[in-house]
Formats: sequence, C-alpha cells, structure tokens
Amino acid sequence: MRITGGNAARRILKVPKGLDVRPTPDLVKQAVFNSLGERVVGAKVLELFAGSGALSLECLSRGAASVICVEKSHRHTEFIRSNAIAAGYGEILEVRTQDVFPVMNYLAENARQFDLILADPPYGEKNVNRRSTSFAQQLLDDKSLPKLLAPGGRFILGHTKRDTLELVAPWTEVKLLKHGDTLMRFLEIKSR
Repeated sequence: MRITGGNAARRILKVPKGLDVRPTPDLVKQAVFNSLGERVVGAKVLELFAGSGALSLECLSRGAASVICVEKSHRHTEFIRSNAIAAGYGEILEVRTQDVFPVMNYLAENARQFDLILADPPYGEKNVNRRSTSFAQQLLDDKSLPKLLAPGGRFILGHTKRDTLELVAPWTEVKLLKHGDTLMRFLEIKSR
C-alpha cells in the first residue's frame, strides 16, 4: 500500500499484519482523490474508522490543511503515527485512539466542522430483506455526523456491494464509484 498522489506520492505505508485492517485499495483511493480534485487542497478533514490512516495521509500529501484521524485500535494508531512521521506529517496529523461515535458527538458539541469526512469502515454482512446494521449504515443514521460537515462539504463513505444501505435525510448522493466489491459514495447535505 502506498500514497498515490501529491507531495508524498509513491511512499510505501506500513500496515498491521493480519486481517484486522482492510486498507482502502490504491486504485480505489486514486479514483476517490481524482474525483475530489482540488477540494482536498486547504481542506479540514476528518477520517473515521481510519484503520491504516492511508486516506488521512493521502489528504495531507494532496494539500489538506489539517486532518483528524479516528481509530479505536491502539495497535493501528501506532502504525498511523509511524507512517505520518515517516511521510513528514507527524506534526499536523491528529490521531485519536477512540471509538468513532463518541468522538463525533464530542466534535459536534464543540461546533467543529470539516470540509471532507472520509470513512471506509469494516464491511457489513449481506442484508437481503432486512435493514443494514453495518458501521456504514450507523454512520448514515448518526445525528452528530451531519453537524460535522461544513457547508458545501462532502462525506465519502465506503462499503461493500452486499451491504445495501438506506440513504436517510439529510444525506443526498452526488456520486458513486464502483470498484470490485467496493462502493464509494460521495454524499452532501440535502437542505442547506
């Protein structure tokens, strides 16, 4: 796995061994960031379910102003910090070793807003004839998350095709990228 563009392009990132983390594939990352284009430059970014932190580091490499990276696993956050230092972003990448949902509540209560919110959480199960209970659906249902998105901002949500999500208010989809089993949804707030 590597950073695909910007100042640190081609830098190899270290990831934890085993199946605990499923990094966003390089081709998917590249498609997402090509679609975002100049939106990343100068952006305030929040990455949820950071895993390897690859999306956060990609944002910094492409000119984001600041990034908060949230990951529950201490082991994974050590890899994120190590990769950030190696790429020269150790001072500007904020890593929080916490559960995503309380962090979102805290940030919303403190009126924090972000131009980009990225989340590629662990994949949910196939959900034929029932509503999804995946982390991706929980993010869409969360009442704090829309408060965190700055006017004109984008929420990019990754999930598997087999996990059929219900898009709820206030979210509206502006773009959908498909790559293999992965879907990346580009979402905005409906009524602003």
